[in-house]
Amino acid sequence: MSKERMRREALLYHAKPKPGKIQVVPTKKYATQRDLSLAYSPGVAEPCLEIEKDVNNVYKYTNKSNLVAVISNGTAVLGLGNIGPEASKPVMEGKGLLFKIFADIDVFDIEVNTENVEEFIATVRNIAPTFGGINLEDIKAPEAFEIEKRLKEELDIPVMHDDQHGTAIISAAALLNALELTNKKIEEVRIVISGAGAAAVSCTKLYKAFGAKAENIVMLDSKGVIRKDRDELSEEKSEFATARKIDTLDEAMNDADVFVGLSIANIVTPKMLLSMAANPVVFAMANPNPEIAYDLAIDTREDIIMATGRSDHPNQVNNVLGFPFIFRGALDVRATKINEAMKMAAVKALADLAKEMVPEQVNIAYGETKLNFGREYIIPKPFDPRLIATVPPAVAKAAMESGVATEPITDWEKYRDELYERMGSDNKIIRLLMNRAKLNPKRIVFAEADHLDVLKAAQIVHDEGIGIPILLGRKEIILELMAQIEFEAEVDIIDPKSDEQTETLNAYAQTHWENRRRSGITLYDAQKIMRERNYFASMMVNEGDADAMISGYSRSYPSVVRPVLETIGRFEGVNKVATTNLMLTKRGPLFISDTSINIDPTAKELAKIAQMTNYTMKMFGLEPVIAMISYANFGSSKDPHATKVREAVSYLHRSNPDMHVDGELQTDFALNPEMLRKKFPFSKLAGKKVNALIFPNLDSANSNYKLLKELNNVESIGPIMLGMRKPVHILQLGASVEEIVNMAAVAVVDAQQKEKRKNIADLQE
Repeated sequence: MSKERMRREALLYHAKPKPGKIQVVPTKKYATQRDLSLAYSPGVAEPCLEIEKDVNNVYKYTNKSNLVAVISNGTAVLGLGNIGPEASKPVMEGKGLLFKIFADIDVFDIEVNTENVEEFIATVRNIAPTFGGINLEDIKAPEAFEIEKRLKEELDIPVMHDDQHGTAIISAAALLNALELTNKKIEEVRIVISGAGAAAVSCTKLYKAFGAKAENIVMLDSKGVIRKDRDELSEEKSEFATARKIDTLDEAMNDADVFVGLSIANIVTPKMLLSMAANPVVFAMANPNPEIAYDLAIDTREDIIMATGRSDHPNQVNNVLGFPFIFRGALDVRATKINEAMKMAAVKALADLAKEMVPEQVNIAYGETKLNFGREYIIPKPFDPRLIATVPPAVAKAAMESGVATEPITDWEKYRDELYERMGSDNKIIRLLMNRAKLNPKRIVFAEADHLDVLKAAQIVHDEGIGIPILLGRKEIILELMAQIEFEAEVDIIDPKSDEQTETLNAYAQTHWENRRRSGITLYDAQKIMRERNYFASMMVNEGDADAMISGYSRSYPSVVRPVLETIGRFEGVNKVATTNLMLTKRGPLFISDTSINIDPTAKELAKIAQMTNYTMKMFGLEPVIAMISYANFGSSKDPHATKVREAVSYLHRSNPDMHVDGELQTDFALNPEMLRKKFPFSKLAGKKVNALIFPNLDSANSNYKLLKELNNVESIGPIMLGMRKPVHILQLGASVEEIVNMAAVAVVDAQQKEKRKNIADLQE
């Protein structure tokens, strides 16, 4: 993607459909006059009076307990420097977005128009009653140190400057694990710190808290080694001044065990790496380009343990592993501050989590067969779902033990359940899906590439590395549209009706005729229908000229399904294909089947739909918990429509005893665990969170998924084809660009999975 197009897309993303990235959403009813009289006058007076009696009631009657301020004056933004408070606002909104999606914490971003330390502190102090916590962001050093220190002393809520402490916490966890793997003790290792800003100082202080010795640390700034005999050192730099008579990074690296880079790109050379001690630990965290390129470092030393700030290499030191979860734990015990004990607890929790068995969902997300604690996995991955239930409890316990918690937790199991419930979906599954697709992109034929939205989606798929587009349609129109949207990549463009494709078309027709000649198809018929794009695209996939296919944007579902079934066919053992839609609801991902194909399936077909849905959910890294839906509950009706569902469940319990599936159940009981547990404690679903609904017919499944999508603005991925022999996915008529991109990612992951399955089968043969 060109820089200019990236610029335009970034500006459009922030401007449309409404400016900014966050908004305020009501949490109470407001439909009636009674609701409004309770929300405001006269009813609002009652909680006001209760808070006046006891100020701590503010946590009971307002959102303070889950509200953090992200505050900046824009003096040290992202590497953009001192760009001012207004220009920093997109970054602060982005930080608010991360707080919400990773830890369900609400944020108001506050941009303060002053560089005066006293004015800044006074502003934050005066607005602090609004918030449960303060996240200071992008404030230049050395002012940042004074501001945080003073506010921590003067306020009775948690205050943390994430630029200082976020990187420190994550890198400290990685360092502890790296040293364990190399059998080195933190008290003995020689550490070089390149950089002397807020993050570098905080990192070094935290390493010392874990046992690193001051005499073993060398810190460098832009002028070279910070030595005791240097003039005009700040208080922060003086703490790390060395007595060693060295001046350069080259000298400092000689025989060092650990290098921590928080400076600028490409300042570490292979020669420096080679001069380090055995099994060196190198954290090159300058972004976007590290102090030494990952591949160069790995090629230079086989015994190295390497980490960067980048997501495209192992061991990413990413602040998002820390700040959302640290504030979550602090807020949940109503801590008065974030102290060293809490930060150290977060470090230990992250370090320990990396040593535990990694959930399959994480392996799938990162395209790994099995992530294990080792040189390329010393810190958890940002998409690890266990973070929310691991780090906040550790932080909360440390707050309680260190005496800064004012509302201690007593039921830790209940608290962990609440933490998991907070997460919902928050589009995490889409991020996992995209990441997995990018690890092994596949060739996707877009059968309607001469439509603008389809072409835009193909462009995103190409630019993001999700897949390798093959554009099918009228070539002159595709080229015209590509010029219009500046899609300048070299991609294959195929027009099935052009003379250029005559040889391929005839070969496809011959194969199709041989496969279908006992179904009334003549060779002439085969040659004729191969000019139709969905037959041609299907045959491309069938013959291995493409790995997956996307179609359906401009044509009815049945008209696309037929060519696909006639050309590619069903997976072995599947009598009827089906579809499922993945709904990204606030309660988490919810699969709904069959949304597009089977009008009134039999009991046996319903069971098969459930089995195929179960398989597909596992492809997404989810543990399926499936409810078979009816208007009746467990035998309360003898009508054939209900008994059909009951028979399907009975079949599944016999054929797939390990599946978490039960019914027949009404939808509200299926989705309300408490109702289900109280009324039907014998159910196999009791105590479990249902994440898939199998409806008894097409009417109910299709209507329910569309109702969810339109009324609740729930994002949908699908319909995802179930039971096809090869990866083909059909869009809903008029799908959005985003929906097409999501389906392309599904198609890539489906192709990866089918390739893996085939390879296993080949090995077994």
